[in-house]
Amino acid sequence: MMKIVTTGSLGNIGKPLVQKLVQNGHSVTVISSNPERKGPIEEIGAQTAIGIMEEIDFLTETFKDADVVYLMEAVGQNMMFDPNFDIIKAYSNIVKNYKQAIIRSGVKKVVHLSSVGAHTTEGNGVLSMHYYAEQILNELPNDVSIKFIRPVGFYTNIYRFMKSIKENGAIVMNYGGDKKEPWVSPLDIASTISEEMERPFVGRSIRYVASEEISPKEIAHQLGKAIGNPNLKWVSISSEELLDGMLKMGMNHQIAKGFIDMQSAQGDGSLYEDYYKNEPVLGKIKFADFAIGFAKEFNKQ
Repeated sequence: MMKIVTTGSLGNIGKPLVQKLVQNGHSVTVISSNPERKGPIEEIGAQTAIGIMEEIDFLTETFKDADVVYLMEAVGQNMMFDPNFDIIKAYSNIVKNYKQAIIRSGVKKVVHLSSVGAHTTEGNGVLSMHYYAEQILNELPNDVSIKFIRPVGFYTNIYRFMKSIKENGAIVMNYGGDKKEPWVSPLDIASTISEEMERPFVGRSIRYVASEEISPKEIAHQLGKAIGNPNLKWVSISSEELLDGMLKMGMNHQIAKGFIDMQSAQGDGSLYEDYYKNEPVLGKIKFADFAIGFAKEFNKQ
């Protein structure tokens, strides 16, 4: 049995991860900023630590005596519409706090949720924040072993298009077509993290995670079939038009431009340059499985 501390509360990855770890017999403490999460966390069989990532003393105390800590960064959705918000700085500050808490608490084993695109700051848009996060953690002493987990785009990102699918029968991006790209289920990410926690920790390692390689056209076809709209389309518009639409919605310019650049890199394949050099075995959850769950939500709303 290991003593494991997880960040990310009970999100898309956090919940199935904590469930797996508890089922595997580990003692798990979940960090959450929301006191209302205490009940659901304890129902799973884990302990709760309520606090925020800005409090280094809180993190240090929570990390103390842990065999492994799982780290991820997240910011509130409302920050996406704050014109003065700097997402790269915000992520870097969270990771700097993690770094200090790891040093102070004496933790020696870390699993960090990073992302595809974290190998560079060039042409990856908003994902450059993961590059800086990895660099900060790499400043830790050599006796701290770190496993960087780099998932590709989440199936669950498709939920962002729920309104557009309902109103316009379309997923709208600045790329599209028949070219396959890797996507991933958060459930496969959780399985991978759980698996890596059981394996030996040696130095620093990187593992990519993907579930299926599927094209925009195939995504629209499978999703349309699941929701009962065979005419659902994946529509490609210009980057300028898409950026203009995001800014009119009030989105922060840095984040909007970062998403546009990231999607351009998805479209031309440059985002996956390092991924294909270190290609993983694909996970179990396929897009068709995700589409069934999406359809239930789509028909509920």
